[in-house]
Amino acid sequence: MMEDDLTTDLIVLESHINSLFDAVRKGSAMLKAFQSFEMRLFNQSSLAEVIAYILDNAKAVFDLDQITLCLLDEHGDFSRLLGEALVKLTDQQGLMVVRDREALQAKFGYFVHSYLGPFEHEHFGYFFTALEVPPASIAIIPLYRGGKYLGTLNMGSSQADRFSCMQTNDLITYLSMVIGICFENHLNIDTIQRTSYIDTLTGVNNRRFLEQRLGEELSRCQRSDDPLTCLFLDIDGFKSINDKYGHQTGDRVLSTVAKAIKTQLRNSDILVRYGGDEFIGLLSNISHSTGLEIAERMRRNVQSLEITFSGNRIPVTLSIGLATYRSDLNQPLATAEAATRLVNTADSAMYQAKNKGRNRVEYNEIRLDRPLVLNG
Repeated sequence: MMEDDLTTDLIVLESHINSLFDAVRKGSAMLKAFQSFEMRLFNQSSLAEVIAYILDNAKAVFDLDQITLCLLDEHGDFSRLLGEALVKLTDQQGLMVVRDREALQAKFGYFVHSYLGPFEHEHFGYFFTALEVPPASIAIIPLYRGGKYLGTLNMGSSQADRFSCMQTNDLITYLSMVIGICFENHLNIDTIQRTSYIDTLTGVNNRRFLEQRLGEELSRCQRSDDPLTCLFLDIDGFKSINDKYGHQTGDRVLSTVAKAIKTQLRNSDILVRYGGDEFIGLLSNISHSTGLEIAERMRRNVQSLEITFSGNRIPVTLSIGLATYRSDLNQPLATAEAATRLVNTADSAMYQAKNKGRNRVEYNEIRLDRPLVLNG
C-alpha cells in the first residue's frame, strides 16, 4: 500500500515538474518573441509604421484575438504626423483617434490605470468593434508620453482566464512603456523638424520646408492626376515701407500679411516665406480658376488691412502670380523639372502683375511642349 502511495506521489510530482518545465519553455518562447517584437518596434522609421506594426503583428506575438489602439489627439499632433497614412490606418479598424478628452472620458471611459478582466460591452464595446464574437477577457492599458496621457492599448482574448484582475501584468506594463517611448521619440523628432521648418518672424514655413514638400506634393499630383496650384506673392513697395517706417514696422507688416494670407488657405495647404517679402503658397487639388479666386481674396484681404504707424495707416498691397501644374501622361516631367517650372512660372506671373501696375493677380500657363521662358 505504501509503495502504491509513493508511486502515485511520484507520478503527481513528475506531472507537476513537467508542467513547470512547460511553463518555463512557454515563458522563454514568449520572452524571445517579445524581445524580437520590441527590437522591430524600435526600428520602425515613422509613427505610422510603429502603429501599423503593432496592429499587424502584436496579435500573433501575444496570442490575441484582437488588438487596437485608441489615441487622444487634442492638439492634432498624431494626425499631423501620420498625415495621409491616418486614413489607411483607421480603415484597418484597429486605430481610433479621439480629439476630445471629455468625449473620451464620458463615452468610452478614461483609463488611468490598467484594466484586466472580463469583457463588458457597455463599458468596453468601443474598443473591440471589429470582432464578430466579442472577447471573453480583455486588457486595457493606458499609454503615456512624458507623463502626458496618450490613450490606450487594448487587447482582447477569447480565453476567459487570459486576463484577470488577479494577474501580475509586468510584461503588459513594460509593453505599454515601450510603445509610449516609441510614440514620444517620433513626436519629439517631429517637433524638432517642424521647428527647423518654421520662419520665426512670420510663423509660416520657411524655404527649407518648401524644398522638401514641393517634391512630395508633385509626386502625389503625378500619381493622382490632381492639379497643384502655386501662388507667388510679393508685398508691393516693401523696401519703401522699411525705409520710411523702420525695419521693426516692416517686420510687423510681414507678420500681419502672412497671417492675412493664411486665413484664406485650408489646413492642408502650404504657405512659405520664400525670402524677404516674398511668399509661396501651394494648393493641392486646386484648379487654376479656383486658385485665381483664392488669390483674389488674398489680395483684397491684404489691401483692407489696418496697419498703422504713429497714428497713420500704412497701405499694403500684394502682387500675386499663379501657375497650375497637372501631369501630362504623354509628356511626363521629372519631379525636379516640374518643381522648377511651377515656381518659376508663378514667379514670372507675379512680375507680370508688377509690370501691370501692382496690386493684382496674374496667371501664367505651364507649357509642357516648349522650354521654360520667363516673362519677368
